[in-house]
Amino acid sequence: MSHLHQDKKILNRVKRLKGQIAAVEDVLSQDTSSCIDVLQQVAAIKGAINGLMNELVEAHLRHHVLTDPDRVDESELQEFLKLLKRYG
Repeated sequence: MSHLHQDKKILNRVKRLKGQIAAVEDVLSQDTSSCIDVLQQVAAIKGAINGLMNELVEAHLRHHVLTDPDRVDESELQEFLKLLKRYG
């Protein structure tokens, strides 16, 4: 996936994840942090990871699997991606 280094959207997602993980580390190092605060931050990270995975799957499909744009049923592809996002 050498083409991914050009995708700013994916890179921005990874940078946000780094920030979220650092925030969990910071909260864990404080005596006053609550379990709920940590769980909420971890849930946000989980959602961000799922979003990143969806972006990577779509990029892979479009770049490596669906190499002929004239033969792609865009509505079918969107339905498949929606399914992945819902259950993936």
